[in-house]
Amino acid sequence: MENNAIYSTMVRAGRTTYFIDVKEAKNGSKYLSISEHRIDADSKKSRSTIRVFGESIEQFKQAIDEAATSAQQGGEEHANRKEVSVGKGRLNR
Repeated sequence: MENNAIYSTMVRAGRTTYFIDVKEAKNGSKYLSISEHRIDADSKKSRSTIRVFGESIEQFKQAIDEAATSAQQGGEEHANRKEVSVGKGRLNR
């Protein structure tokens, strides 16, 4: 698979590594690719990837920022859920 990353960074967290990339699609539009590479207790490797496209990036960033703030504060606001619609998709928050 071709690596079309414009920007890439990596975060190591124990046996899990996260890759956050900005990539460019064939049509020239940019998107985020967030991959989790994990090695479990049996040394089995797994990988999961999500892609967030242009029109959703700002809403996705805001949702992550709010969730991280809530987690750092002990999750007091866990009952607060918002729903944001972006284009054809929907992001429940």
